[in-house]
Amino acid sequence: MKSKHAKVWLFYGVLLTLFAVLTYFLVINGESLEKQVQAGSGVATTGVSGHASLNAFFGSVWINICQPAALMLLQMIAILFFARFFGYLFGKIGQPAVIGEILAGIVLGPSILGKLYPDFFNFLFAHDSLNNIYYLSQVGLILFMFVIGMELNLNALKYKIRETWVISHSGILFPFLLGMSLAYYLYKDFATANTGYVPFALFIGISMSITAFPVLARIIQEKDLTRTHLGTMTLGSAAIDDVTAWCLLACVIAISKTGSMLSSLFTILLTILYVVVMLLVVRPFLKKLGDVYRTSELVNKSMMAFIFLLLLISSYLTQVIGIHALFGAFLAGVVMPPLTNFRKIVIDKVEDVSVAFLLPLFFVFTGLRTEVGLLNTPHLWCLCGIIILVAIIGKFGGIALTARFMGESWHDSLSMGILMNTRGLMELIVLNIGYEMGVLPPRLFVMLVIMALFTTFMTTPMMSLIKRAFPPKNKQQERIYRQTVGLFKALVAVGNPDNGRPLLNVAKTVLDGYKNSLFVNVLHITVGTDTNLFMGEQYLEEGFKLVRTEAESLGIPIETEYKVTDNIGHEIVHTVNDDDYDFLLVGSGSSMVVMPGKKRIPLLARIPLLRVLYRNINEKQVFYPGSLIKDKSRYFIENCHCSVGVFVNRNFVQIRKTIVVLNREDDVFLLRYARRLLRNDKAVTIRIMDLKGLYTTSDIVAQGILSLLNEFPDSVKMCKGTMDDGSYMVNNFTFMLISYQTWNQLVATEKEKLAFVPSTLIINKKRSRFHKINSVVDHQKNSED
Repeated sequence: MKSKHAKVWLFYGVLLTLFAVLTYFLVINGESLEKQVQAGSGVATTGVSGHASLNAFFGSVWINICQPAALMLLQMIAILFFARFFGYLFGKIGQPAVIGEILAGIVLGPSILGKLYPDFFNFLFAHDSLNNIYYLSQVGLILFMFVIGMELNLNALKYKIRETWVISHSGILFPFLLGMSLAYYLYKDFATANTGYVPFALFIGISMSITAFPVLARIIQEKDLTRTHLGTMTLGSAAIDDVTAWCLLACVIAISKTGSMLSSLFTILLTILYVVVMLLVVRPFLKKLGDVYRTSELVNKSMMAFIFLLLLISSYLTQVIGIHALFGAFLAGVVMPPLTNFRKIVIDKVEDVSVAFLLPLFFVFTGLRTEVGLLNTPHLWCLCGIIILVAIIGKFGGIALTARFMGESWHDSLSMGILMNTRGLMELIVLNIGYEMGVLPPRLFVMLVIMALFTTFMTTPMMSLIKRAFPPKNKQQERIYRQTVGLFKALVAVGNPDNGRPLLNVAKTVLDGYKNSLFVNVLHITVGTDTNLFMGEQYLEEGFKLVRTEAESLGIPIETEYKVTDNIGHEIVHTVNDDDYDFLLVGSGSSMVVMPGKKRIPLLARIPLLRVLYRNINEKQVFYPGSLIKDKSRYFIENCHCSVGVFVNRNFVQIRKTIVVLNREDDVFLLRYARRLLRNDKAVTIRIMDLKGLYTTSDIVAQGILSLLNEFPDSVKMCKGTMDDGSYMVNNFTFMLISYQTWNQLVATEKEKLAFVPSTLIINKKRSRFHKINSVVDHQKNSED
């Protein structure tokens, strides 16, 4: 083998040498030939100085920078960087990233960058160079609207159709009427000479009526409202609002382009015909075509090419009809085959490019158009405030009052009003269409953009304010019910739903009790910032099948929850504290390494600091204990208002031979969990390892141990072995209970003692908010049982 490799490298060396020698001779002879040709033609050969060569190089670089393609790439780099940066900052304060991305455009635009560094601004965003960014942003919008259409679940609109239909349309009619009334006073000062009152008033009306469905859906998910009555009603109303608003926008565009209601009838009739053909002809055809992919995990390139072709044709036809290409893209998404797996694959292919790459170009391009300096008088700022006030009164007031009339509580009515008052991206699309058609002049465009930002920004803080002012009744009723029946509510957070089965087994055996009825919510969180509610509901049905089966076999009532967030730790803590959980159970990796039954020590284990990590005992798995309580687990323990358990799975099968480690007087609470183990499973045996002789020095610990020994004399014994004896720990125990404080102390001072522990539940105790402690023994018997 070595000789073969040597031959290969020898051949490669000879090849390179021949190439270098031949190239050298060709260059030398070529230069001689060049001199002969120049001498024959009478052209003098002149040398170039080093300084001149350097200047020529820099000149060439500057010419390359100014090339249209290079300038476009530089613009995209600046736009994407600032859009993501500002989006990240606003995400940290609980605001939608769209606000930060629009502000990034304002910062890069004439309002700030143009004022501070006019020369650099004119170079980077020269007026003639923005067309490329505009066209790319339009492609991004077309793809995004296609995704929005695909995520719209028409079947979901059938439920509570009466209530959601009335609420959504009241959220359009009220602000639309107020917007047209406002346009009556704005028309004289702001409308251009070529703009009639009807298109001007219609665009102001529609700009007041829009709801940003994607932003609203994200807020609902972040607020844990997706599966609540409020979330369902709001999403249903917003979906109907979205469809109605786009149909209304198509009519407004038709009227604005033709100049009169009568002339627009032809466009509207063509639009209706087109929608009918798409829904009654194209949609059934695509449904049959999609049946091929009902169980497929892939969509081939030919099918994707056909989908993109259909998308482009639909967008082109609606553009030709006169109602904008975005309506065609939205409709193309709506008629896609109603197969969850198929839509998921297509959405995943399209969404990343549109949302992460092309859509920020649209936001920043809108910001570049927004010259805040145009509002240069107090009068104009007052008008801007009036526009914001009218928008809020129309949308928020119309929906809240209608919802209240329909029988909703004040909390839900006000929450629906403020949620659907979110305008965000959809508003910007409408405003840009009006701006490009010349209906909205620059100053009014700036005011309406500020209105869109303000109404979006106010949603999150207003939701918190409403929640404080009008606490949801179901929360109050739940607290009363839990106090009455003794419901013990546990949250099991899993990185993978399939890994939730061991955690459920631990929860059933350790947390269930006679005095408390155990209820478990299994939560799985995916890291990300984008929301796909359509796929989220499907994931709840399919992804948790094994967990539900395990829960049924154990007899545990459970709920399942799926969330998407960019901060898992914060979301788990928020869920635990906001929903008043009594216990959080999470899994932790054990950092295991498999050691074969040989005497040879691995190379890594020869390092002195790591030698203790690798022990060779009967082919068992050993691990580094210090890595178990990672930053996230520590974050849970320090920030949750309830007790937290971190489960270390080391080939866990079931809880049988259990060791309870007592190292401090405060560890006595572990005896309550030991009692639960014994009561829930008669096959469990308990060995109490008293590391500090607390049985003889602490009355509280002694009372707790004696109480346990008296109740279960055959199953509970004091442990004679020590944690230093690895073979004793491995061969005699399958489960261990230890406190978080003791674990940390052992890791810091005697971590070698933890090298051979079995599957372990590390518990940090906090006092339950629903139980009072009267005495040690009574508390051990009753408070959590």
